[in-house]
Amino acid sequence: MAPRLGSIWAAARLLGGPGPRAERAAARFYSKDNEGSWFRSLFVHKVDPRKDAHSTLLSKKETSNLYKIQFHNVKPECLDAYNSLTEAVLPKLHLDEDYPCSLVGNWNTWYGEQDQAVHLWRFSGGYPALMDCMNKLKNNKEYLEFRKERSQMLLSRRNQMLLEFSFWNEPQPRAGPNIYELRTYKLKPGTMIEWGNNWARAIKYRQENQEAVGGFFSQIGELYVVHHLWAYKDLQSREETRNAAWRKRGWDENVYYTVPLVRHMESRIMIPLKISPLQ
Repeated sequence: MAPRLGSIWAAARLLGGPGPRAERAAARFYSKDNEGSWFRSLFVHKVDPRKDAHSTLLSKKETSNLYKIQFHNVKPECLDAYNSLTEAVLPKLHLDEDYPCSLVGNWNTWYGEQDQAVHLWRFSGGYPALMDCMNKLKNNKEYLEFRKERSQMLLSRRNQMLLEFSFWNEPQPRAGPNIYELRTYKLKPGTMIEWGNNWARAIKYRQENQEAVGGFFSQIGELYVVHHLWAYKDLQSREETRNAAWRKRGWDENVYYTVPLVRHMESRIMIPLKISPLQ
């Protein structure tokens, strides 16, 4: 059974575990019961062929929310001016009932890509709400001036349209101070349902400290991309919370089955802007 234990250790490192600690935590799960679970893995966790799109199977049915995530890479000398401009204009859209959109969160990246702003929007009503907003913004002179001024401060920008996983918490405003981690997973094509099957069971291991903020998967932009958003009081709290997950029976199974689905992964530690509902 040594290959099984080696796989868990490798998975711990890939998921950002703290080296030897993660290995010791993984080793604690290596027992006779786990030998049985390894044998059972030959017969379980299989995903049946589906005729429905994974967006239909994995997204929330009770809401028609659509999300947009924006990544803005700002000229280093312009970051303060960019933040001030953003904080002056975006809340007006958030508060205007004529626009069916709302701010979920706004951050600057602390660790990860530097001089970067990340914005997460919710469109209540799905694609019709998105198109309604776009059409109205074309005639919003203040917003057009904002975009023109903002363009002078940016090096590049990109966005994605997202749906939220049905088994994740819906992002709700929260008081701070917190730091936020955005963990981004680029999956192998065709594996989104298997990812969802495993995380639907695993999310319960990450709820005790209310760190789970939201989970999303891409619909437009780069595809087969998953974003998990977490909140922590500080970096030490993050380490302790993540280590605690390894002491919970079943977490190692989630790592074992999901790591092979990942092509690339990235972690950003982010600090909320003053206007962010997620503080």
